[in-house]
Amino acid sequence: MRNAKHTLWAQTFELPDRPGLPLQARLRAALVREILAGRLAEGAALPSSRDLAQLTGLSRNTVTAAYRQLADDGFLEARPRSGIFVARGARQAVVADAPSAAAAPSPLPAGAAKAPDWSIRVLRSLRTRPTLTKPERWREYPYPFVYGRHDPQMFPVEEFRECCMRSLARAQLEQWTPDLETDDVHEVVEQIRVRVLPKRGVFALPEEIVITVGAQQAFHLLAEALFDDRTRVGFEEPGYPHARNAFALREPQWVLVPVDAEGAVVDDVAGLDYLFVTPSQQSPTTATLSLGRRHSLLRQAQKQGFVVIEDDYEAENLYEGTPMPALKSIDRSGHVIYVGSLSKSMSPAVRLGYIVASRELAAELRLLRHAMVRHPSAFLQHAYALFLALGHHESHARRVNLVMQERIALAADGLRRYLPEFEFTLPQGGASIWVTAPDWVDGAELSLVAQRHGVLIEAGNVFFARPPYPCPHFRLRLSSIVTSRIDAGLRALAEAVDELAHARGASRARAATG
Repeated sequence: MRNAKHTLWAQTFELPDRPGLPLQARLRAALVREILAGRLAEGAALPSSRDLAQLTGLSRNTVTAAYRQLADDGFLEARPRSGIFVARGARQAVVADAPSAAAAPSPLPAGAAKAPDWSIRVLRSLRTRPTLTKPERWREYPYPFVYGRHDPQMFPVEEFRECCMRSLARAQLEQWTPDLETDDVHEVVEQIRVRVLPKRGVFALPEEIVITVGAQQAFHLLAEALFDDRTRVGFEEPGYPHARNAFALREPQWVLVPVDAEGAVVDDVAGLDYLFVTPSQQSPTTATLSLGRRHSLLRQAQKQGFVVIEDDYEAENLYEGTPMPALKSIDRSGHVIYVGSLSKSMSPAVRLGYIVASRELAAELRLLRHAMVRHPSAFLQHAYALFLALGHHESHARRVNLVMQERIALAADGLRRYLPEFEFTLPQGGASIWVTAPDWVDGAELSLVAQRHGVLIEAGNVFFARPPYPCPHFRLRLSSIVTSRIDAGLRALAEAVDELAHARGASRARAATG
C-alpha cells in the first residue's frame, strides 16, 4: 500500500519539463497544476517537506521555499501540529460540466440544425494566397535555411534581461503601466527619433512616429487607412509576400514593378496611388535600389502625386560599402511613408516596429491602431527603449553583422562547390541569398524533396504575384541555422537536387515510352 501511495504521489508531483525554470519554480508549477485541475482538492493534505524532498529528489530547502511561497499566495495553508493543506478558495469556482452536444436540447427537429458556413461568411480570406510557410515541427530539421527563430548563438540574453528587470523597478512602473490610449512610451519614441532614424538620414518629430506590433502591423494599418478596391498599388515583382498579403485584404488594383540588379525598375511607373518598395535590401533578391533610381522615383512621385511606402528592410545589416540614404531622408515633399523594424536582428517574436509619416496621417493611424489592439505592449516598448539607450542595440547589431557576414561567405562557398550550376549574387548585407537554379528546377518542388534530406529552403514562387513555372528561384535564409551546419546543409541540398533530377529523368522516360 505504501508503494502504491508513493507511486501516486510521484505522479502527482512530477515536475514539468521546463529546464529553463529553477527547480523551486518547477515544483511550484507542478503544485499549482494539480490544484487548479482539481486533483488536489481544498483541504487535501500534502506530504511534509521532508517526505516531498525525498520523493522528488529535491533539497528540503527547495520544497520548504515552494510551500512558503504558495502559502503566501493563498494556494496552501499550514496548520499547527497538523501539516500542509490545500487552502480554501485555492481553486476558483468553475462552471459545472456542460452536457454533451448529443444530449443538448435542440429547438429544431433532429438533423435540421446546421453550423454556420464560414466559407461564405468570411469576406476577406488569405487562405488561398501564397505566403512563406514552414512544415510542422520545423525546428527539428537539422538545416533550416528559413526565417522564424532567434539565433541562440547571438541572442543578447543578459543585456535584454537587464533592461526587462530595470523596467520592472518600482521607479519605472509609472512610465509604462498606465493605459496609453493612443500614445506610445515616450522613451522608445525618443530613442527611435534620436538614435535609430539619424543613422538612416531621417529626421522626424515625436508626433510623426507610430509604434507598431512589428512591421507587419504597419502594413495592415496602412492598408486599412489608405486602400480600397479602387486604389492602384505598385508592388515589386518578386516582392515581400507578407506585405502583399496585408495589402490584399483591401483588394487594391495591383501594378507589378519588375526588379533587376539595381532594385525596382522605376523608370516607367505611372498611374499609381501608392508604390511599395524595399530599397535597402530588396526582398527577396537582396538588390539595393541605386541612388539614381531613388532620386528618379521621388521626382516621379512628386510629379504624378503618388506616395511611396518604404520598408527599410534589413538596412542595419550592411557588410560592404557605404549605407545608401533612405528614401525618406531625401524626400522633401512628404511623399514617403517610412516603415522600420526593431526586432529582425534579435528575434521575430519581439514584434516591435514603427511608421514615420506626416503628423496628420500618424494621428489617423494611432486611432486605427487603438481600435485594433489599443497599443503595442508598453512594457516591451519601455524595455527596448532601455536596450537602445544603453547601447545594446548597436553592439548586438555589430555582432549580428559579423556572424552573418561569415555565414554568407560560407553559404556562397558551399553553393559554388556543391551546386556550381546555380546562380546568385553575393549580397552586400542582410541575412539571405537569392538563388536561381537551372531552368528545369522548380523551387517549390525542390523544397519538398529537400525536406526529406532535412533541409528547409524558401521556395521562390511565394514571392511572385504571377510566378512562372518552373519557378527556378529560392531563398536561403541564414538567421535560423547555426554556422557549423551550413556546409553540411548545402551538401544535403545538392543531394536533394540529384534526387529531383533523377525523378525528372524517370518521368521523362515514362512519358516517352507511354
